[in-house]
Amino acid sequence: MIGSTRAVRVFAYAAPVDMRKGYEGLSALVRNELARDILAGELYLFTNRRRTRAKVLLFDGTGLCIYMKRMDKGLFAPLWRSGQDGSALSLTMSELSLFLEGSQLVGRRELSPPALTQEDLVVSIPM
Repeated sequence: MIGSTRAVRVFAYAAPVDMRKGYEGLSALVRNELARDILAGELYLFTNRRRTRAKVLLFDGTGLCIYMKRMDKGLFAPLWRSGQDGSALSLTMSELSLFLEGSQLVGRRELSPPALTQEDLVVSIPM
């Protein structure tokens, strides 16, 4: 399991990626296409066009890490639709785990409730 908390943000790159890309190529996609800071500790998910391979890129505080998985049978869920650019799809750690296990629900419908905001945490005291 990559990471251990739900608080870690996961962004899936919503376009197919050449799986020959390594640290520099994937971090360039994060920086230039997703406009995110690779050093923020977030996880970034990439898949190839055939959806048989996936890579997760993260900065663990000491360096960049790439985790790769190849599906021997079946395909990963589609993270993009035809004509879609490389925008980011936000996932939770639970959804990332389901995705990497081959669940077909990920990317088609939200599986988790929306994250709480500061406004949700405000308690009003009746007077």
